[in-house]
Amino acid sequence: MQIRENLAELSSEPLHASLTAASMESMNLLNNIAGTYPEAVSFAAGRPYEGFFDTDQLHEYLKVFTGYLRCERGMTEQQVSRTLLQYGDTKGVIAELIARNLAVDEGIDADPRSVVVTVGFQEALFLVLRALRADDRDALLAPSPTYVGLSGAALLTDLPVLPVPSGKHGLDLGELVRLLRAARDAGRRVRACYVTPDFANPVGISMTVADRHRLLEIAASEGLLLLEDNPYGLFHRTPDRRPPTLKSLDTDGRVVYLGSFAKSGVAGARVGFAVADQPVGGGLLADELSKIKSMLTVNTSPIAQAVIGGKLIANDFSLVAANTRETAVYQSNLTQVLEGLAKRFRDCDDVTWNEPDGGFFVVVTVPFTVDDAFLEHAAREHGVLFTPMHHFFGAGTESRQLRLSISTLTPERIEEGLDRLAAAITSRLPGGTTADATVGTATGAVS
Repeated sequence: MQIRENLAELSSEPLHASLTAASMESMNLLNNIAGTYPEAVSFAAGRPYEGFFDTDQLHEYLKVFTGYLRCERGMTEQQVSRTLLQYGDTKGVIAELIARNLAVDEGIDADPRSVVVTVGFQEALFLVLRALRADDRDALLAPSPTYVGLSGAALLTDLPVLPVPSGKHGLDLGELVRLLRAARDAGRRVRACYVTPDFANPVGISMTVADRHRLLEIAASEGLLLLEDNPYGLFHRTPDRRPPTLKSLDTDGRVVYLGSFAKSGVAGARVGFAVADQPVGGGLLADELSKIKSMLTVNTSPIAQAVIGGKLIANDFSLVAANTRETAVYQSNLTQVLEGLAKRFRDCDDVTWNEPDGGFFVVVTVPFTVDDAFLEHAAREHGVLFTPMHHFFGAGTESRQLRLSISTLTPERIEEGLDRLAAAITSRLPGGTTADATVGTATGAVS
């Protein structure tokens, strides 16, 4: 293909301000480094485990879903074909199935009319933020550090984020109230607070049940909407002791529940959803979200929805049951990583880490700044990848922490990766020999 020369340059001045924000470059930077060092052991990506992927299941799920349309919905063959192959309902074709799944797995009583099926979680988040942002007074509360997708969606919708400090068990609720009231006193209209109660990305921490109740009380007394994100809640090390979601405890309509099937269903289907049952103008917030969606993505792929719907039906609407093998892998990987860190840094008081009870992430704290230059050094010289935590705090923030994702690696790669990580960290410690060099064989640069 011939490249055209002497084209007029498009000035960047008229483009949206979000395009110059540092957080918008985070994913590209991490992907570029991963692409440059493809043989590096990656603790960076929070993706689901791939060991049980089976493309034959896609066909099975489609068959199950079409059978549901014929038998339970009473559709003719023409109607079945139209449902899968034609433009579909903006709100989606599996809202009823999602509602049944939420009842089984989460104890959430969701009216299917309140469900909007979206192109992944990210669209669900964008739709809600776009709907809430009315003018320049509006703002959003969110934990600090927070998921980069939240930061990006807020930038794209021109909704400033007011950071709330996080502690050992999530949001500092006292600070949340103080910041909320201070923002209102300053003329801000705080529309909502984003929160991930279970194994939050990036910190991996969870709210106590008492704090969940307290947060709902604050939301009710302060007139605050809560945006609950729950991608990792199924993956507890003790599945029978999973705490309740905020939405299942919500009796006052204060919670918009934002869900995704990326971790628990089929990531490649890119199907998410919002449960937005708050009354608005004689209808529901879900109806307002569907208006925006109709002008953004028109509708979520019915074929992708059919795959997710078929998986739900095939597993009696329980993704807890559908992910038994995956949950066991995540539990084992988390244990292996935590024990491996303890072995490698048992004599190094300056290197610490948290110990989540599930989910995908562990945060390691070191006595030096973890910036992108150190990430590239670790990739180039030691063949290991991770995510510097400064990406989750916002531009200009320095951090001495890094995030490890435990979800995609085999036991052998975990051991190899931890050896490489120990070598990378040790190279920056005083003396360079603090980490335990007897565990495994710390590897040098990847060829």
